Amino acid sequence: MHPYFNHIQLGYFGFIPFLLCIASTLMLGSSETLVSIFSFYSMGILAFMAGTLWRAGEQPKVHAILAVLVVIPFPVLALVSLTAQLVYLSASYWLVLWFEKSMPKWQEAHRDYKQMRFVLTSVVFVSHLFMIAQAIELTR
Repeated sequence: MHPYFNHIQLGYFGFIPFLLCIASTLMLGSSETLVSIFSFYSMGILAFMAGTLWRAGEQPKVHAILAVLVVIPFPVLALVSLTAQLVYLSASYWLVLWFEKSMPKWQEAHRDYKQMRFVLTSVVFVSHLFMIAQAIELTR
């Protein structure tokens, strides 16, 4: 078992609430509450992911700031529509992955971890696209 095994397991387990929101939407129909829960959970996961890249003291100050830059607009997200929130969040997952790939530690990461990060980012992105469609449906 390689040292990233727990990271990989936790990564996939972290996707379960996204799936539950989507499944609930499919079974119960579009609901502002479900879309909001999805959005809030997404913000929490994104903040966690950005925070794990922060590593203050282990990297230049500029990299530490860039790592958490994606979460700074979170308070502003409360002022915009659910659709805009989800669009921002879906793009931010790719930004966090891109930033992680630019860090020296990425080169040391196990290939299974790298694959998991790409797969989960892709699936989370598609999940956000589905919920964006639900949010748009709610505005009709």
